[in-house]
Amino acid sequence: MNFRDEKRKKTEEIEQILKAYLPVQEGKQQVIMEAMEYSLMAGGKRLRPMLLWETFQMFGGAVKTVRPFMAAIEMIHTYSLVHDDLPAMDDDDYRRGRKTTHIVYGEDMGILAGDALLNYAFETACTAFEEAPEEATRIGKALQVLAKKAGIYGMIGGQVVDVSASGKNITEDILSFIYELKTGALLESAMMIGAILAGAEEEEVAVIEQVAKKIGIAFQIQDDILDVTSTEEVLGKPVFSDQKNEKTTYVTLFGLEKAKKDVEQISEEAIALLRSLQRENAYLEQLLQELIHREK
Repeated sequence: MNFRDEKRKKTEEIEQILKAYLPVQEGKQQVIMEAMEYSLMAGGKRLRPMLLWETFQMFGGAVKTVRPFMAAIEMIHTYSLVHDDLPAMDDDDYRRGRKTTHIVYGEDMGILAGDALLNYAFETACTAFEEAPEEATRIGKALQVLAKKAGIYGMIGGQVVDVSASGKNITEDILSFIYELKTGALLESAMMIGAILAGAEEEEVAVIEQVAKKIGIAFQIQDDILDVTSTEEVLGKPVFSDQKNEKTTYVTLFGLEKAKKDVEQISEEAIALLRSLQRENAYLEQLLQELIHREK
């Protein structure tokens, strides 16, 4: 099976996992379950659960604990997108080629749908304790990573600085901080959790964190490149949105050519670091390569 077919198959499997962990749409608050499903099942690369699974596989993981965490991390990623699209943030009407959650359900339900997905992510991850109580220590460590990387010392921390910096000229130091936390933290979380649940050593988890950190930075620089070189049809969301929101990006700071060159260099460093673990997962390596050279 070639890489594209394998990726399609793995993505479909993740879609089924996400559906399995969605709440039943019933009760007086049913509209929020509908908005959660609309947001979560809008498609996308399913990158974070895929990275979690592939890292888990690389370290020889073979327990049931991984599935709820795969669903949970995609719920957290989705909540961040729902809130990013709100009028108070990026004010986008389209995401993944269709109308954003707040456009369909209203701004109030858009806020609540994001809140609900974040909270339900932890409800979902906690079901791992029931599925494999004998793995409680690893599950606890994984939850700790999930919470920290999604919070004020991770993704939210990066978003805070990003929002505060909008419309201002910012330094390379501030931009790196935003990229490492806003984008990198959740990718780090995915790969670290995969390693932790599979029983990797602390030193190995630390290396995985550095691999994911580099991938996160390269991924975000590529995002900046696509914002000025792609089209709305290909990207599935508005282009030049950074310019519209007066954001300093890697491209505005260093220019398009350096941005492209640095994406290559940082991704090569990440792959070399991954290989230093001397663990075999050819698909994971290929996936990381593809991320950097993606068109959407």
